[in-house]
Amino acid sequence: MTTREIFLGGALLSLTLVACGKDDTAQTTTTTTRTQREKDSILAGSQIPGAKAVKKTMTVADSAAARQARIDTSQQNP
Repeated sequence: MTTREIFLGGALLSLTLVACGKDDTAQTTTTTTRTQREKDSILAGSQIPGAKAVKKTMTVADSAAARQARIDTSQQNP
């Protein structure tokens, strides 16, 4: 093999790999990232075991947050 043949073979291989490569710009996928709250809400609405516990936990957390907000507000405006 001559140097020219090795060079042409390498160039051909490189072009083949580039042509077969993944083109991310052609795909227009819309991926959304969900917050933990959204994930838990979806889980709470499902029928899998433990979903009711997730829903109850979210309700308790909401109640605690609302209570804390009322306490904070009352301390700011005596």
